[in-house]
Amino acid sequence: MKSFFYFDSDETKKSLLLRARKVALWSIQQYDIEWNCLRFIQLSDTITYKIETDSAESYLLRIHSERVNKEEILSELVFLRQLAKVDDLKVPEGIQSRNGDYVLECETEEGYRKPCVSMMRWVEGDHRTENFTDPHVHSIGVMMGRLHKASVGLTTPPDFVRPHWGGFSFSQEVMKLERYYSRFLSERSWNLYQEAVNKIIQQLDSMQKNDQNYGLIHADLHSGNIVFNKETPYPIDFGRCGYGYYLYDLAASLLELEPRQREILIQGYESEVRLDNDYVRTLEMFFIQFIIENYCHHSSDPSEIPSLINEQKYALAYINAFIKDKPFLFEVLEPVDA
Repeated sequence: MKSFFYFDSDETKKSLLLRARKVALWSIQQYDIEWNCLRFIQLSDTITYKIETDSAESYLLRIHSERVNKEEILSELVFLRQLAKVDDLKVPEGIQSRNGDYVLECETEEGYRKPCVSMMRWVEGDHRTENFTDPHVHSIGVMMGRLHKASVGLTTPPDFVRPHWGGFSFSQEVMKLERYYSRFLSERSWNLYQEAVNKIIQQLDSMQKNDQNYGLIHADLHSGNIVFNKETPYPIDFGRCGYGYYLYDLAASLLELEPRQREILIQGYESEVRLDNDYVRTLEMFFIQFIIENYCHHSSDPSEIPSLINEQKYALAYINAFIKDKPFLFEVLEPVDA
C-alpha cells in the first residue's frame, strides 16, 4: 500500500491534494455540521481545511499523515481538553462525529493507506501580517509561560501517547535531510551542519530531565501557529505536541525575531516562569536544533528550495557561531557565504 501523504515533486503533490479534497468532502458528512464552504489552508504535517458555516462558528478539518497514529491523535485531543480548563488559555478542541468518534479512518483511492481525520473548533483570531510590535512579543512570552505552567500540573491517562522530542527524534529528522541536503547545501555547508548536529545530540544526551524543565510542550510555536484576538495571543496547531524541554518550545518562537525582541519575549515568559541563570547556552542549542529541523521538514518539497537557498547565509552564520561556542542569541550576526 502506498503512503497517502507521499509526494516528492509538483506532480505527486498535486495528486495528493486531489485525494485529500475527496477525503475532506467525505469526512464533513460524518459530522452534524451545516457547512457552506471548504477552504484549503496548507499542506504540512497535516493537510488542513477551514470549514465555514452559516453560523458564527467555524471548524478545522485535519487529514493526518502516517507519522502519527490514532492513539497519538486522541492523546493530543486529551491534552487540549485539559488545557482548555485553564484560565487565561484558549486552545482548539476536538469535536465528535455523529458516531461519537473523535478520530475517523477514511476510505480513499485504491492502493493508498487510509488516512485519519479529526475535526476541531476554530479558534477565532488573526495572524499578524506585519512585524510583531514589542507588546505583541511580550504577550507571546506571557502566553508561553502560562502554557508551560499549566503543563506542569496536568495529569494524563495511562493510554496517553505523544512523541518525545529529543536526541533520538532529532537524529531521525536528520536522516531525511541526508537525502535532500544537496538541493540547497554545498558539501562544505553540509559538513558544518553535521558538526552542529553531533554537538546538539551530545548536549541533549547530557541533559537531566526534571519537572521544572521537561514536560508536555506545543513543540512548534512559531508565528504561523499563533493568532491574535483583541491583542491577545492564542496558540493553535498542537499537531506536534509531545514531551520535551520547555526551552525547546521557547526556541521556536525566537527564530523569527530580531535579537532585541528575543529579550522582550523572554521577559514576558519570565513574568510567569523563572529561568535558570545559565539558560542562554541551552536555549541557543535548541535554537540551532530548530533551524536544522525546519530544513529537515521543508527540504523534500521542491517549491521550498529557492527560499532555503536564500536563507543559508543567515543560517550558517548562526551554525558557525554555535560550533565555535560564540554567544549569538542576543547578537546581530553578519551573513556568511554559503
